[in-house]
Amino acid sequence: MANHQSLQQQQQQAQVQIASSAQVLLSSLLEMPLADFEERLQNELMDNEALEVNEHEESSWEMEGESSEPRETDPIGDALSDYRTLDDVPENIREAYNQQGEEGRGERQISDEETSYEDLYRQIGELQLTEEEAAVMTYLVGSLDDNGFLSKDNDTLCDELAFKEYIDTTPEQIEHLAHLLQQFEPRGIGARNLQQCLLLQLPRSGWTRQVVAEHFDDLMHSRWKRIQERLDVDDATIDNIRHDIAHLNPRPGSLLAENTRSTAPSVLPDFRVDIDADGEPVVHQLRGRIPELRVSPAFAETIVMHRHAQERAAKSGEKAQLSRAQEDAFVYARQKVESAQAFIESIHRRHHTLQAVMESIVALQRNFFLADDDESLLRPMVLKDVAERAKVDVSTVSRAVNSKYVETAFGIYSLRHFFSTQFTNSTGDTVAARQVRAALLELIAEEDKSAPYSDETLAALLAERGLKVARRTISKYRETLGIPKANLRR
Repeated sequence: MANHQSLQQQQQQAQVQIASSAQVLLSSLLEMPLADFEERLQNELMDNEALEVNEHEESSWEMEGESSEPRETDPIGDALSDYRTLDDVPENIREAYNQQGEEGRGERQISDEETSYEDLYRQIGELQLTEEEAAVMTYLVGSLDDNGFLSKDNDTLCDELAFKEYIDTTPEQIEHLAHLLQQFEPRGIGARNLQQCLLLQLPRSGWTRQVVAEHFDDLMHSRWKRIQERLDVDDATIDNIRHDIAHLNPRPGSLLAENTRSTAPSVLPDFRVDIDADGEPVVHQLRGRIPELRVSPAFAETIVMHRHAQERAAKSGEKAQLSRAQEDAFVYARQKVESAQAFIESIHRRHHTLQAVMESIVALQRNFFLADDDESLLRPMVLKDVAERAKVDVSTVSRAVNSKYVETAFGIYSLRHFFSTQFTNSTGDTVAARQVRAALLELIAEEDKSAPYSDETLAALLAERGLKVARRTISKYRETLGIPKANLRR
């Protein structure tokens, strides 16, 4: 019996959105807090000879107040660029970086003493989820292993949710929510394995991502020569790849240990909010040690000379006769200048976007900033609320608030501190999840320790106060607050 093989070709039309290099760059810069941004800018300054410090002009945005549109930039004009890693900064610059007294730069301690697990639960509140989806997300956070990986498969998680939480869901829904969890901070959390963990921490393109995605086995066995041959790159590129990978965190779960620090960590604020003479909050975007940069006049002159040579030749009806060295110099200069200009535009857009996002947060949480740290005045707020006001995408807001802090007269706060889950009270108004937690603490503090309240009783008592909260939500809040079950509180 003969076997017949046939080859069929089908044509299918599909829409595919490919992020441009400029979009990838802007996304990367938006995620960086001020300290990382400074380091990235210094690295770019050293990598691109077309950029140099403009020592004769004052920076135009050391302390920005009012929001403004990105300024127009001349193709060979003044610019801002960025740094990458402090390890690569020359010693003299690093000393200046560290000797920043009272003017400008100042690392301070975070006033918020919450644990990283509580921050994960807060990030759930930033999403627009149904009560059931939020409960599933909470269970996924509780299912993370010591490395911060979600190592259980979707079918197992479905079975556990049905048995322990009485929630019927599907593997597809689990996968969707797990994907959302993988966008949380710290980066790499919720990954299914080490490779995915590393990829979650990398930009969407670049040599380092290609190594992790396509040469992971060689990477795990440190076969760098083979990787270099397959990528066909020089030694400097391989060194940069190794440096980038060395700075990734293979165990993001290690950052979730509760109460492991005796003192609050020091951070460099990205914003400051002051109250002006009219009693209104004003946002200042802190500049840190970001210098004013410009395109090197030598590179600009190379491009101008080439253009003039072409113009003179065109007037005489001839083609410009340039040597191979002159053409090579022009191509090199043009590439460097174009790269610098793309970077400059991303810097200005980063500045404008961060300012718009922070001003939107302050406008939505105005009462909190005017009332000196009264958390009861924090209104329920999710990423979409800020995105609509700032006129940007929700994903842009998520990146903009990533690892950013704001300094106020009464402390320093993570920008994520101002986002919270919404609950509905008996009158139909919304209240923040932190208010529910405060009420829960108050009830437990006042309970009879010989007959402590069960989670069902606590839910009923909160309902009497006009706060509609499910029993399983009470259980999760109790756990995050470090409060044991009723039988252990006797």
